[in-house]
Amino acid sequence: MTYLASITDTYESIREQLGFDLVTPGFVEVVFALGVSFGLNLIIGTLYKATYRGTRYSQDYVHTLVIVGTVTTILILVVGSHPNASAIGFGMFAAFAMIRFRRNLGQARDLAFILFSMMTGMVVGARLYPTAVATTIVMVAAIYILSRKEAFAPKRASHQLRIRVNNDIQYDEAFFPIFEEFADATELISVESIQAGMMTELRWGILLKSGVKVSDFMEKLQVASGNNRVILTSTQRSFDN
Repeated sequence: MTYLASITDTYESIREQLGFDLVTPGFVEVVFALGVSFGLNLIIGTLYKATYRGTRYSQDYVHTLVIVGTVTTILILVVGSHPNASAIGFGMFAAFAMIRFRRNLGQARDLAFILFSMMTGMVVGARLYPTAVATTIVMVAAIYILSRKEAFAPKRASHQLRIRVNNDIQYDEAFFPIFEEFADATELISVESIQAGMMTELRWGILLKSGVKVSDFMEKLQVASGNNRVILTSTQRSFDN
């Protein structure tokens, strides 16, 4: 308790010496706040890159995370210290409402990282520096652990299967025995007429059995389809960045 009290007293002393207790933040505190916000958002951007899974990684998106978080700090500092804070705050949220994110988000987690970055910027802008550092560290650690432990991931990778067949093939009868042998579950997603109605393209969602040989599965599908095109695509890919 004595050690904690000593740290608290030291922190309060530093705040007083640097003028951090003033109603309006001074130049030193503004620079300090922007530095803290920029540093924390760099950590968030690094976390995003380290835990990203997919094929659409964007350096521009990571830059945007850092910029949005830092700019949010500036806005909150202005709103919190200006005499007309309510009017400025209303204008700020109106401006946010008009902004459209110019990149199609490839994953739901992309939106979560934007909120994470903005949250960090807001807490720093509210001049709650220890809170900002603590919450960022805890959140970064939690997200990193969830990613590395593959938490909530399916036990086996699922796949999407596309097969083209001639119209004279009864696809239910042709492929059902193969699915029984190699798959735990199948779901017919779509049946589409192609090539001016001369062929049919079928799409299934498939959960392969553990330990099956994909080469054997593909060989039997190829024969059953009449040597037409067969494409098996994993929907749980993992790529190193």
